[in-house]
Amino acid sequence: MALPIAALAWRSTQKGGANFWDVISSPEAVAALKLTLAMAALAALTNAVLGTVTAWVLVRDDFRGKSILNAVIDLPFALPTIVAGLVLLALYGIKTPLKVDAGGVHFKADITFTRWAIFMALLFVTLPFVIRTVQPVLHELDREMEEAAASLGAGSFTTFRRIVLPNILPGILSGLTMAFARACGEVGSVVLITGNLPFKTEVASVFVLQRSASDPIGAAAVSVVLLTISFAVLLVIGGLRRWATRHERA
Repeated sequence: MALPIAALAWRSTQKGGANFWDVISSPEAVAALKLTLAMAALAALTNAVLGTVTAWVLVRDDFRGKSILNAVIDLPFALPTIVAGLVLLALYGIKTPLKVDAGGVHFKADITFTRWAIFMALLFVTLPFVIRTVQPVLHELDREMEEAAASLGAGSFTTFRRIVLPNILPGILSGLTMAFARACGEVGSVVLITGNLPFKTEVASVFVLQRSASDPIGAAAVSVVLLTISFAVLLVIGGLRRWATRHERA
C-alpha cells in the first residue's frame, strides 16, 4: 500500500516543487478541491444522520419488505460507479419521471449540471457506510440498560442521548470517515450528471481524470493533495473514535 502512494508522491514532484505548487494553487484546482471537500463533508454528515436512523429502523423494527430494503442498501457497493451515474441520470436527469404538472403546479426533478447533482450522487454512494457500521453495534447493544433507564423515568430522547448514542458513536464516526473518504474520490456517479463545469460543478476527482491525459504530473499533484486531506481526516476522526471509546469505558 505504501509503495503506490510513494510512487504517486514522487510522480507529482517530477517537475519540481514550484510546478507542484503552481498546479494545486491554480484557480481551477482550488475551486475543484473546495467544492469536493464541501460536498463530501455535507454528504457524509447527512448520511451520518440518515444512516443512523435507517440502521435503527432495520434493527429495532419489523415490517414487510425489510429484507428487500436491507439488500437494496448494499446496491452502491455492488454497482459500478458509472452505472450508478446512469441510474441517477435516469432518475434526476432531463427526462426524469419525477414530474408534477397539475393545478398550476409545475415541478421537475431535473438537477443535471447543478451542485445538487453532486450532493445526490455522493449521498447515494456513501449511505451504506454508516448503516453497515452502526447496525452491528445496535445488534450487540444491551437492551436492559434502556429498559432500566425507562423504569427510572427517563424519556425516549434522554435514553437515546445518554445510553444509546455513546455506544453507537464510534460506529457512526467510522462510517462517517469512510463516507467522506469515498466521496472525495468519487468519479463515476458524478461525471455524467454534473456536466463537469469548471468553477461550478467540477469536482477534484474529475479534474484529475481530465488532466491525466494532458498533464499526468499535475494530475498526480492534485491527487496527492486529496490523499493528504483524506488521511488527515482519517487521523482526526480516528482520534475522536478512540476518545469516545475510552470515554465510554470510563
